Amino acid sequence: MQFNNRPLKTKLHKDRKRSESSTRWLQRQMNDPYVAEAHRLGFRGRAAFKIQQMDKQFHFFKPGKRVVDLGCAPGGWTQVAVKAVRSTPENPLVIGMDLLPADPIAGAKLVQMDFTTEDAPKVLQNLLDGHKADIVMSDMAANTTGNHMTDHLRIMNLLKMAYAFAIQVLNPGGVFIAKIFQGGTENTFLAQMKRDFTVVKHVKPDASRKDSSEFYVVATGFKGRP
Repeated sequence: MQFNNRPLKTKLHKDRKRSESSTRWLQRQMNDPYVAEAHRLGFRGRAAFKIQQMDKQFHFFKPGKRVVDLGCAPGGWTQVAVKAVRSTPENPLVIGMDLLPADPIAGAKLVQMDFTTEDAPKVLQNLLDGHKADIVMSDMAANTTGNHMTDHLRIMNLLKMAYAFAIQVLNPGGVFIAKIFQGGTENTFLAQMKRDFTVVKHVKPDASRKDSSEFYVVATGFKGRP
């Protein structure tokens, strides 16, 4: 995605009621071209561009594919998926799950529930009219503590839960996409993914902030459960 090369230089005035970290976050948001472009296009966040860029590279979205977006709120990835697979209100192919509520998205079914509960896979299959999913994706991240290793272990635990769910609900040949933070313990988990999927790739989309340790894993060709 091309943006005007002129850097944005909006600067916030100091506010005694606002912490320094909040001020830095707000200033970064105001000077982020992806935030401005997301607003212009009607996306619910800059994260929408991450999944767009990954799809441009790996071509996992195709018309008619059934998609599950775990931790979907506020809905940016769901919005992209709806358009890419041509999901409609009459034939909804995209399911979003989150503990938090999200405003409705035309062409998607959004359900407020914990995907780690025992009955979640069955609920999903009912929402897909008895079908399994072709793509499970997750942009979830645990709340950060500021301790790098603690934060890494939290995101890995969340990733493992998303993965356990995915292998229950994916069709053979299916795709799993999820966020990871570098930290050292991800290698064992990635080795497991390589046993379950034909191809496992790492990617850091351009829309992912350069100072973030996040990257994404795109696993294609699910081999199916034994």
